[in-house]
Amino acid sequence: MQILLATLNAGKLREIEREMRKANLPDIQIRTRAILPAARNVAEDRPTFLGNAVKKARDYASQSGMLTLADDSGLCVDALAGEPGVLSARYAGEPCNDTANNAKLLHALAGVPAAHRTAKFVCAMALADPTSTVAVVQAWVEGLILSGPRGANGFGYDPLFLIPTLGQTTAELPLDQKSALSHRGQAIRKMIALLQTGILTGVKIHGVPAAKSCGASPGPTPLEELPIKTSASAQR
Repeated sequence: MQILLATLNAGKLREIEREMRKANLPDIQIRTRAILPAARNVAEDRPTFLGNAVKKARDYASQSGMLTLADDSGLCVDALAGEPGVLSARYAGEPCNDTANNAKLLHALAGVPAAHRTAKFVCAMALADPTSTVAVVQAWVEGLILSGPRGANGFGYDPLFLIPTLGQTTAELPLDQKSALSHRGQAIRKMIALLQTGILTGVKIHGVPAAKSCGASPGPTPLEELPIKTSASAQR
């Protein structure tokens, strides 16, 4: 079985491929978007992380004819009413630039006391084949936004995102430690568990369990628009 990873982000690829290798899935071969040089980019225009992940997985699966894994992730800052949220990568505009995004975030939080700079890194992942969504998962990790960057590892907002229990930013953590607690690390391990228990035994997996994990009723709400709650009361 081949799975296409629908991202060109080197940091995301490194983290996802590492977890897939650790899981030792001999029946799965990982492919990247590098094998699709003519693939069109998919606009991330949904209002939720999960919506964008599902859209990308479905579209790239259709383009490639392959089972496709896509994620959408970002930073939700409580003092900014959840911003930058789904616009995290483009917070300071196009083209995407981590330094500019971090600078804009620090400017937006100027004067906000440390105790009120709470935030969450959120990750939603979707697995789709050319005809349907196979599985969805989501995860997040809580932290605080510092007043200046620390650390040289990671990417995106990692230098500003402090894990209070460790006293370190996610950019100060080695990859093994970061992946063990990060939003993306948690999400890919959930997806790997589904691959191990469902797809590899021929069982079709759907998104209801993941929908419940974000506190939303699966009901009539379209799967690609299920919201991810970022409040402390949301179920992990």
